[in-house]
Amino acid sequence: MFHVKPFITVEDWQVGGFGLYIHWPFCQSKCPYCDFNSHVSANVDQKRWEAAYLSEIQRLGAETSGRVLQTVFFGGGTPSLMAPELVHALISKIKATWSTANDLEITMEANPGSVERARFHGYRDAGVNRVSIGVQALNDADLKALGRLHDVKDAKLAVSMAQSIFDRVSFDLIYARQNQTLTEWKAELAEGMAMASGHLSLYQLTIEDGTAFGDRFKRGLLRGLPNEDLGADMYDMTQEMTGAAGYGSYEISNYAQAGQESKHNCIYWNAGDYAGIGPGAHGRLTLSDTRLSTEAISNPVNWLRTVETQGVVEKRERIDPTEQGVEYLLMGMRRNTGIDLDRFLHISGKPISATKIDALCKLGMVKVKESRLIATLQGRLVLNAVIENLMD
Repeated sequence: MFHVKPFITVEDWQVGGFGLYIHWPFCQSKCPYCDFNSHVSANVDQKRWEAAYLSEIQRLGAETSGRVLQTVFFGGGTPSLMAPELVHALISKIKATWSTANDLEITMEANPGSVERARFHGYRDAGVNRVSIGVQALNDADLKALGRLHDVKDAKLAVSMAQSIFDRVSFDLIYARQNQTLTEWKAELAEGMAMASGHLSLYQLTIEDGTAFGDRFKRGLLRGLPNEDLGADMYDMTQEMTGAAGYGSYEISNYAQAGQESKHNCIYWNAGDYAGIGPGAHGRLTLSDTRLSTEAISNPVNWLRTVETQGVVEKRERIDPTEQGVEYLLMGMRRNTGIDLDRFLHISGKPISATKIDALCKLGMVKVKESRLIATLQGRLVLNAVIENLMD
């Protein structure tokens, strides 16, 4: 058995930190597995979008005055299609609006195409100091199946170029792809780790409703997906190979050398506050001692028009203590450090059942270390079931 002690803190969100997410909703093409709010548009008036983003930064900055901003994340969509001048204007406004941490992390997601690569120097000069590149596969046939516009040569060139320009570079790979064998993934992961410079995001392919892959799957046309046993073997091998190379699994799909973790994503997983700007952007803000979820209008045309005419583009809902506890559990258990049981009690007003924790400990699914509840490797394989059990 374990005992929970009172959790004494300043405002709870400060334990997790404060970040800013900016969503650029446009892509050159829509990937069949993607369920993000992304749209293909041939013509984008970037000056008009710049004015809208600047207005949103001003509005949210006024509500969160006095805070120290620790991270900025440009996501999408494909934010590396933004003009460097637009990114420079936004970062300048951000720094003029909030006090910023000395080690402010500014991340931009990027695709490996030649159009995006040509902008890397401009993004660095604008203030971006970390990039995350959507490589996804190191196999041309699979890149085509995933709907990617680049090939392996483009991907390797983009990673190499980024590493020569930015201090911190990460890239994504997707595994458990159609017809992929364990041996093939082992070779591809070894190749990826040889390219890496501190951080990797390694995701199992998931089939989401509302995507092209989801529609094909429902019609029985998405063949060759691995069964659960093969998927688990791929995950186990990923843990072993990354660990042997000095990449800690600090989150269920993210691997980093010491000090190279994504600070922005850690704010999400640690239940910090983050403001969301852009079509469909989500946020979590604690204002007047009330935790709020925010969600912006998702349609880009409607979002832009509403910013210009009404100034308020998001709906807000209060998150009650029970919901806050659930969110902390859902996000925090993805991390290798798990959740602080004292903080969970402070947030939700009630503890997680000691009986359930003890039962899961005996099954080898979780462990308790210095009042932190942590999923074991075995537990991570069935994490959704572990969390569902804890929430019951």
